[in-house]
Amino acid sequence: MSTLGAAIIGCGSIAPLHAKAVASMEGAKLVAVADSHPAHAEQFAREYGGEAVYDYTELLGRADIDIVHICTPHHQHAQMAIDFLRAGKQVLTEKPMAVDVPSAKRIAEAAAVSKGQLGVVFQNRYNDTSVRIKQTIDSGILGGLRCMKGVVTWQRSEAYYRDSPWRGKWATEGGGVLINQTIHTLDLLQWFGGEIASVKGSVTTDVLDGVIEVEDTAHACIQFENKVRGLFYGTNAYLVNSPVELELVFEQGTLLQRRDCLYLWQDGHETLLCKPSSGKVEGKSYWGTGHQRLIHDFYTHIREDRHFWIDGTEGIKALEVIAGIYRSSASASPKPAK
Repeated sequence: MSTLGAAIIGCGSIAPLHAKAVASMEGAKLVAVADSHPAHAEQFAREYGGEAVYDYTELLGRADIDIVHICTPHHQHAQMAIDFLRAGKQVLTEKPMAVDVPSAKRIAEAAAVSKGQLGVVFQNRYNDTSVRIKQTIDSGILGGLRCMKGVVTWQRSEAYYRDSPWRGKWATEGGGVLINQTIHTLDLLQWFGGEIASVKGSVTTDVLDGVIEVEDTAHACIQFENKVRGLFYGTNAYLVNSPVELELVFEQGTLLQRRDCLYLWQDGHETLLCKPSSGKVEGKSYWGTGHQRLIHDFYTHIREDRHFWIDGTEGIKALEVIAGIYRSSASASPKPAK
Protein backbone atom coordinates (compact mmCIF):
# COMPACT_ATOMS: atom_id res chain seq x y z
CA MET A 1 0.00 0.00 0.00
CA SER A 2 1.48 3.33 -1.05
CA THR A 3 1.55 6.10 1.53
CA LEU A 4 -0.68 9.15 1.04
CA GLY A 5 1.13 12.30 2.12
CA ALA A 6 -1.03 14.86 3.91
CA ALA A 7 -0.72 18.54 4.71
CA ILE A 8 -2.85 20.51 7.17
CA ILE A 9 -3.34 24.19 6.46
CA GLY A 10 -4.29 26.15 9.56
CA CYS A 11 -3.27 24.99 13.02
CA GLY A 12 -6.28 26.16 15.04
CA SER A 13 -8.73 24.32 17.24
CA ILE A 14 -10.09 21.91 14.64
CA ALA A 15 -6.73 20.89 13.17
CA PRO A 16 -5.82 18.34 15.88
CA LEU A 17 -8.84 16.21 14.93
CA HIS A 18 -7.50 16.04 11.38
CA ALA A 19 -3.96 15.26 12.53
CA LYS A 20 -5.13 12.47 14.84
CA ALA A 21 -7.31 11.00 12.09
CA VAL A 22 -4.34 10.92 9.69
CA ALA A 23 -2.15 9.33 12.36
CA SER A 24 -4.75 6.62 12.97
CA MET A 25 -4.67 5.37 9.37
CA GLU A 26 -2.29 2.92 7.77
CA GLY A 27 -0.81 4.24 4.57
CA ALA A 28 -1.16 7.91 5.53
CA LYS A 29 1.45 10.33 6.84
CA LEU A 30 1.31 13.97 7.91
CA VAL A 31 4.07 15.53 5.82
CA ALA A 32 3.60 19.25 6.45
CA VAL A 33 1.59 21.74 8.48
CA ALA A 34 1.15 25.37 7.50
CA ASP A 35 0.10 28.44 9.43
CA SER A 36 0.79 32.13 8.84
CA HIS A 37 1.78 32.36 12.50
CA PRO A 38 5.17 30.60 12.66
CA ALA A 39 4.85 29.79 16.35
CA HIS A 40 1.53 28.02 15.73
CA ALA A 41 2.95 25.95 12.89
CA GLU A 42 6.08 25.00 14.82
CA GLN A 43 4.18 24.00 17.94
CA PHE A 44 1.70 21.94 15.91
CA ALA A 45 4.53 20.19 14.04
CA ARG A 46 6.26 19.33 17.32
CA GLU A 47 3.08 17.81 18.66
CA TYR A 48 1.71 16.03 15.60
CA GLY A 49 4.63 15.72 13.18
CA GLY A 50 5.31 17.09 9.74
CA GLU A 51 7.36 20.01 8.54
CA ALA A 52 6.30 23.48 9.70
CA VAL A 53 5.61 25.88 6.83
CA TYR A 54 4.46 29.50 7.07
CA ASP A 55 3.20 30.09 3.52
CA TYR A 56 0.82 27.49 2.11
CA THR A 57 1.84 28.30 -1.47
CA GLU A 58 5.16 26.57 -0.78
CA LEU A 59 3.22 23.29 -0.72
CA LEU A 60 1.44 23.62 -4.07
CA GLY A 61 4.21 21.96 -6.07
CA ARG A 62 5.26 19.39 -3.48
CA ALA A 63 5.12 15.89 -4.99
CA ASP A 64 5.10 14.30 -1.53
CA ILE A 65 1.75 15.88 -0.65
CA ASP A 66 -1.34 14.12 -2.00
CA ILE A 67 -4.14 15.34 0.29
CA VAL A 68 -4.58 18.80 1.77
CA HIS A 69 -6.78 19.52 4.81
CA ILE A 70 -7.96 23.14 4.93
CA CYS A 71 -8.61 24.17 8.55
CA THR A 72 -8.17 27.93 8.26
CA PRO A 73 -10.62 30.78 8.99
CA HIS A 74 -13.63 30.81 6.65
CA HIS A 75 -12.55 33.63 4.35
CA GLN A 76 -9.37 31.77 3.41
CA HIS A 77 -11.05 28.54 2.32
CA ALA A 78 -11.99 29.50 -1.22
CA GLN A 79 -8.63 30.71 -2.55
CA MET A 80 -6.69 27.98 -0.83
CA ALA A 81 -9.00 25.25 -2.10
CA ILE A 82 -8.86 26.63 -5.65
CA ASP A 83 -5.07 26.90 -5.57
CA PHE A 84 -4.59 23.33 -4.38
CA LEU A 85 -7.19 21.92 -6.78
CA ARG A 86 -5.45 23.68 -9.66
CA ALA A 87 -2.23 22.07 -8.45
CA GLY A 88 -3.93 18.67 -8.74
CA LYS A 89 -4.16 17.98 -5.01
CA GLN A 90 -6.98 16.19 -3.22
CA VAL A 91 -8.66 18.80 -1.00
CA LEU A 92 -10.69 18.24 2.16
CA THR A 93 -12.01 21.54 3.48
CA GLU A 94 -13.65 22.30 6.76
CA LYS A 95 -17.09 23.87 6.64
CA PRO A 96 -18.18 26.22 5.29
CA MET A 97 -16.70 25.81 1.81
CA ALA A 98 -16.57 29.59 1.57
CA VAL A 99 -18.14 32.71 3.06
CA ASP A 100 -20.78 32.90 0.32
CA VAL A 101 -22.38 30.86 -2.45
CA PRO A 102 -20.56 32.51 -5.42
CA SER A 103 -17.17 31.75 -3.84
CA ALA A 104 -18.24 28.17 -3.12
CA LYS A 105 -19.30 27.74 -6.74
CA ARG A 106 -15.86 28.86 -7.87
CA ILE A 107 -14.34 26.10 -5.76
CA ALA A 108 -16.73 23.55 -7.29
CA GLU A 109 -15.78 24.77 -10.77
CA ALA A 110 -12.09 24.32 -9.97
CA ALA A 111 -12.79 20.82 -8.67
CA ALA A 112 -14.64 19.90 -11.86
CA VAL A 113 -11.49 20.36 -13.95
CA SER A 114 -8.92 19.23 -11.37
CA LYS A 115 -7.07 15.95 -11.19
CA GLY A 116 -7.86 16.07 -7.49
CA GLN A 117 -11.14 15.70 -5.63
CA LEU A 118 -12.92 18.08 -3.29
CA GLY A 119 -14.46 16.95 -0.02
CA VAL A 120 -16.39 19.11 2.45
CA VAL A 121 -16.41 18.33 6.17
CA PHE A 122 -20.03 17.81 7.23
CA GLN A 123 -19.10 15.20 9.80
CA ASN A 124 -22.52 15.03 11.43
CA ARG A 125 -23.76 13.01 8.46
CA TYR A 126 -21.56 10.23 9.86
CA ASN A 127 -23.06 10.27 13.36
CA ASP A 128 -24.86 7.04 14.23
CA THR A 129 -28.12 8.91 14.75
CA SER A 130 -27.88 10.71 11.40
CA VAL A 131 -27.16 7.48 9.53
CA ARG A 132 -30.12 5.76 11.19
CA ILE A 133 -32.45 8.67 10.40
CA LYS A 134 -31.42 8.71 6.73
CA GLN A 135 -31.87 4.95 6.47
CA THR A 136 -35.36 5.27 7.95
CA ILE A 137 -36.31 7.97 5.45
CA ASP A 138 -34.94 6.07 2.46
CA SER A 139 -36.47 2.74 3.48
CA GLY A 140 -39.98 4.12 4.02
CA ILE A 141 -40.39 1.83 7.03
CA LEU A 142 -42.28 4.55 8.92
CA GLY A 143 -44.11 5.82 5.86
CA GLY A 144 -43.55 9.24 4.40
CA LEU A 145 -41.78 12.05 6.22
CA ARG A 146 -44.23 14.83 7.11
CA CYS A 147 -42.26 17.44 9.03
CA MET A 148 -39.11 17.93 11.08
CA LYS A 149 -37.32 20.39 13.31
CA GLY A 150 -33.80 21.11 14.44
CA VAL A 151 -32.85 23.07 17.56
CA VAL A 152 -29.35 24.27 18.49
CA THR A 153 -28.87 26.21 21.73
CA TRP A 154 -25.20 26.91 22.31
CA GLN A 155 -23.07 29.56 23.98
CA ARG A 156 -20.32 31.76 22.59
CA SER A 157 -18.74 34.36 24.84
CA GLU A 158 -17.24 37.75 24.10
CA ALA A 159 -13.83 36.17 24.69
CA TYR A 160 -14.47 33.63 21.91
CA TYR A 161 -14.65 36.47 19.39
CA ARG A 162 -11.96 38.60 21.00
CA ASP A 163 -9.44 35.75 20.91
CA SER A 164 -10.07 35.07 17.20
CA PRO A 165 -10.74 38.48 15.60
CA TRP A 166 -11.78 36.96 12.25
CA ARG A 167 -14.92 35.65 13.90
CA GLY A 168 -18.02 37.80 14.19
CA LYS A 169 -17.36 39.73 10.99
CA TRP A 170 -19.18 39.47 7.67
CA ALA A 171 -16.02 39.74 5.58
CA THR A 172 -14.07 36.99 7.35
CA GLU A 173 -16.62 34.67 8.99
CA GLY A 174 -19.35 35.18 6.42
CA GLY A 175 -22.06 35.36 9.08
CA GLY A 176 -22.61 34.24 12.65
CA VAL A 177 -24.39 31.34 14.26
CA LEU A 178 -25.82 30.21 10.93
CA ILE A 179 -22.59 29.75 9.01
CA ASN A 180 -20.36 28.66 11.87
CA GLN A 181 -22.25 26.74 14.54
CA THR A 182 -25.61 25.64 13.12
CA ILE A 183 -24.57 24.97 9.52
CA HIS A 184 -24.23 21.27 10.42
CA THR A 185 -27.84 21.04 11.59
CA LEU A 186 -29.07 22.93 8.52
CA ASP A 187 -27.06 20.53 6.37
CA LEU A 188 -28.74 17.57 8.05
CA LEU A 189 -32.22 19.05 7.56
CA GLN A 190 -31.64 19.58 3.84
CA TRP A 191 -30.02 16.13 3.53
CA PHE A 192 -33.05 14.54 5.17
CA GLY A 193 -35.66 16.65 3.36
CA GLY A 194 -34.40 16.78 -0.22
CA GLU A 195 -34.94 19.57 -2.74
CA ILE A 196 -35.95 22.88 -1.17
CA ALA A 197 -38.79 25.01 -2.51
CA SER A 198 -38.43 28.08 -0.28
CA VAL A 199 -36.88 29.42 2.90
CA LYS A 200 -38.32 32.03 5.23
CA GLY A 201 -36.53 33.15 8.35
CA SER A 202 -34.95 35.88 10.39
CA VAL A 203 -31.71 36.66 12.17
CA THR A 204 -31.09 38.81 15.25
CA THR A 205 -28.26 39.67 17.60
CA ASP A 206 -29.78 39.06 21.02
CA VAL A 207 -26.87 39.18 23.47
CA LEU A 208 -23.69 39.91 21.50
CA ASP A 209 -24.76 43.24 20.03
CA GLY A 210 -21.74 45.51 20.08
CA VAL A 211 -19.41 42.52 20.16
CA ILE A 212 -20.08 41.06 16.70
CA GLU A 213 -21.34 42.41 13.37
CA VAL A 214 -23.29 39.25 12.63
CA GLU A 215 -26.21 37.34 14.14
CA ASP A 216 -26.13 35.23 17.28
CA THR A 217 -29.69 33.88 16.82
CA ALA A 218 -31.73 32.69 13.85
CA HIS A 219 -34.91 30.84 12.99
CA ALA A 220 -36.29 29.51 9.73
CA CYS A 221 -39.13 27.65 8.07
CA ILE A 222 -37.96 25.48 5.19
CA GLN A 223 -40.48 24.22 2.65
CA PHE A 224 -39.33 21.21 0.66
CA GLU A 225 -40.48 20.23 -2.82
CA ASN A 226 -42.03 17.05 -1.39
CA LYS A 227 -44.27 19.18 0.91
CA VAL A 228 -42.23 18.36 4.02
CA ARG A 229 -41.90 21.33 6.36
CA GLY A 230 -38.74 21.90 8.36
CA LEU A 231 -38.47 24.27 11.30
CA PHE A 232 -35.13 25.46 12.63
CA TYR A 233 -33.94 27.48 15.60
CA GLY A 234 -30.33 28.22 16.49
CA THR A 235 -28.61 30.52 18.94
CA ASN A 236 -25.27 31.28 20.54
CA ALA A 237 -27.09 33.20 23.29
CA TYR A 238 -27.67 30.29 25.65
CA LEU A 239 -25.46 29.80 28.72
CA VAL A 240 -24.39 26.22 27.95
CA ASN A 241 -23.73 24.11 24.84
CA SER A 242 -26.74 21.80 24.82
CA PRO A 243 -26.86 18.70 22.60
CA VAL A 244 -28.54 19.31 19.25
CA GLU A 245 -32.19 18.25 19.19
CA LEU A 246 -33.87 16.78 16.12
CA GLU A 247 -37.43 15.57 15.61
CA LEU A 248 -38.77 13.94 12.45
CA VAL A 249 -42.47 13.12 12.21
CA PHE A 250 -43.45 10.30 9.83
CA GLU A 251 -46.83 8.89 8.92
CA GLN A 252 -46.29 5.95 11.25
CA GLY A 253 -44.01 7.23 14.01
CA THR A 254 -41.62 9.92 15.19
CA LEU A 255 -37.84 9.90 15.51
CA LEU A 256 -36.35 12.07 18.23
CA GLN A 257 -32.68 12.85 18.80
CA ARG A 258 -32.00 13.88 22.39
CA ARG A 259 -28.60 14.01 24.07
CA ASP A 260 -27.10 12.35 21.01
CA CYS A 261 -29.40 9.32 21.38
CA LEU A 262 -32.10 8.42 18.86
CA TYR A 263 -35.55 7.31 19.99
CA LEU A 264 -38.62 6.05 18.17
CA TRP A 265 -42.03 7.18 19.46
CA GLN A 266 -44.68 4.88 18.07
CA ASP A 267 -48.08 3.67 19.33
CA GLY A 268 -47.60 5.42 22.67
CA HIS A 269 -44.23 3.83 23.38
CA GLU A 270 -40.68 5.18 23.19
CA THR A 271 -37.83 2.90 22.11
CA LEU A 272 -34.10 3.66 22.16
CA LEU A 273 -32.74 2.95 18.69
CA CYS A 274 -29.11 3.98 19.08
CA LYS A 275 -26.77 5.89 21.32
CA PRO A 276 -23.30 7.37 20.81
CA SER A 277 -20.41 4.98 20.49
CA SER A 278 -18.54 4.48 23.73
CA GLY A 279 -15.01 5.72 24.08
CA LYS A 280 -13.19 9.03 24.00
CA VAL A 281 -14.64 11.80 21.84
CA GLU A 282 -11.95 13.88 20.18
CA GLY A 283 -12.43 17.64 20.37
CA LYS A 284 -15.51 19.21 21.90
CA SER A 285 -18.41 16.88 22.64
CA TYR A 286 -20.91 18.99 20.69
CA TRP A 287 -18.82 18.61 17.51
CA GLY A 288 -20.15 15.07 17.26
CA THR A 289 -18.25 11.85 16.64
CA GLY A 290 -18.05 11.85 12.86
CA HIS A 291 -14.79 13.67 12.08
CA GLN A 292 -12.55 10.61 12.05
CA ARG A 293 -15.13 8.57 10.14
CA LEU A 294 -15.46 11.22 7.45
CA ILE A 295 -11.70 11.68 7.08
CA HIS A 296 -11.13 7.93 6.89
CA ASP A 297 -13.88 7.66 4.27
CA PHE A 298 -12.39 10.48 2.20
CA TYR A 299 -9.00 8.74 2.18
CA THR A 300 -10.66 5.45 1.20
CA HIS A 301 -12.39 7.12 -1.74
CA ILE A 302 -9.12 8.69 -2.86
CA ARG A 303 -7.21 5.42 -2.57
CA GLU A 304 -9.92 3.54 -4.49
CA ASP A 305 -10.30 6.33 -7.06
CA ARG A 306 -14.00 6.79 -6.24
CA HIS A 307 -15.90 10.05 -6.15
CA PHE A 308 -16.38 11.33 -2.60
CA TRP A 309 -20.05 11.90 -1.90
CA ILE A 310 -19.89 15.14 0.14
CA ASP A 311 -18.42 17.14 -2.72
CA GLY A 312 -18.79 20.73 -3.85
CA THR A 313 -22.38 20.25 -4.98
CA GLU A 314 -23.32 18.87 -1.56
CA GLY A 315 -21.28 21.45 0.30
CA ILE A 316 -23.02 24.36 -1.40
CA LYS A 317 -26.53 23.26 -0.36
CA ALA A 318 -26.27 24.37 3.28
CA LEU A 319 -24.77 27.68 2.16
CA GLU A 320 -27.77 28.21 -0.11
CA VAL A 321 -30.14 27.64 2.81
CA ILE A 322 -28.19 30.15 4.89
CA ALA A 323 -28.21 32.69 2.08
CA GLY A 324 -31.98 32.22 1.79
CA ILE A 325 -32.43 32.93 5.49
CA TYR A 326 -30.34 36.09 5.27
CA ARG A 327 -32.27 37.33 2.24
CA SER A 328 -35.59 36.54 3.85
CA SER A 329 -34.62 38.28 7.07
CA ALA A 330 -33.58 41.37 5.13
CA SER A 331 -36.80 41.53 3.12
CA ALA A 332 -39.19 39.81 5.57
CA SER A 333 -40.58 37.56 2.81
CA PRO A 334 -40.03 33.97 1.57
CA LYS A 335 -37.17 33.51 -0.89
CA PRO A 336 -36.16 30.59 -3.12
CA ALA A 337 -33.34 28.58 -1.62
CA LYS A 338 -31.14 29.12 -4.68
